[in-house]
Amino acid sequence: MPDSTRTLLITAGPTHEPIDAVRFLGNRSSGRLGVALADEAARRGWSVTLLLGPVARTPADPRVRVIRFRTCEDLRGLLAVEAPRASVLVMAAAVADYRPKVDPQFFGGKFRRKNETLSLQLEPTPDLLAEVASRRTPGQLLVGFALEPREELLASARSKLERKRIDMVVGNPLETMDGDTIEAVVLAADGTETRTAGALPKTIFAGWLLDLLDAKRPVTP
Repeated sequence: MPDSTRTLLITAGPTHEPIDAVRFLGNRSSGRLGVALADEAARRGWSVTLLLGPVARTPADPRVRVIRFRTCEDLRGLLAVEAPRASVLVMAAAVADYRPKVDPQFFGGKFRRKNETLSLQLEPTPDLLAEVASRRTPGQLLVGFALEPREELLASARSKLERKRIDMVVGNPLETMDGDTIEAVVLAADGTETRTAGALPKTIFAGWLLDLLDAKRPVTP
């Protein structure tokens, strides 16, 4: 039986921000890591909910509760409902930083090809991690991810940890996206820094990260 005191909420996969009824702005996130985390956590007895973006990959463990999203706004609505119920939240989704600012008339149809340049205006998406952190519940553990070029990785991860006021940030290089392995450094608010021993398969990294989460998670009396 899942342990109700160990409730894990994971976000994974990309967002697809619509340009018109058939086109979107997206990225190469495969959702592989989030799915691996969900499967391993369920195997260990966690009660797991996975908010999963538009990818083909799904958890193998039937105990994982999966809820799908497509856009940043979809995920925002799901987090408002699901985040308060979780003792640990892992924000592994690759949410778009910008989305097309499109005339609503095009959502029911599509842009037609013309022999002229087309400009696409973008607007910033909401900062979902900051929003969740601002209304976190007592004792809740919040984990973010920083996907950056190697030379900027540590500085970016430290900045995100401080700016978002969360508990841990998993810093990983750009080649992690859509890859089979991950080489990561985890920075925690208590000042600790933990690195993987080189690149690990994401299925192995899932257990490695869950061990860290268990060590940092407040113990429920």
